[in-house]
Amino acid sequence: MEKFFDSLPWGILIIACLTLGLAPYNPPHFVEKIQMLFKGRLERPLDWFDLFMHGIPWFLLILKGIFTLKK
Repeated sequence: MEKFFDSLPWGILIIACLTLGLAPYNPPHFVEKIQMLFKGRLERPLDWFDLFMHGIPWFLLILKGIFTLKK
């Protein structure tokens, strides 16, 4: 697992977070879906899919940061 995160370049992850992770930009889908999740209104399958797709870049960036700090 650690080898996989070492192979991911920081630049690609940051660009993915700023594009897919925040698109559409007003308001960002990821922020909107997180708010819906905390309010208990994330019900439709499309909402879960949006949370998953827009959250993957952020999740990978956080995990890469954790594995980098553990070294």
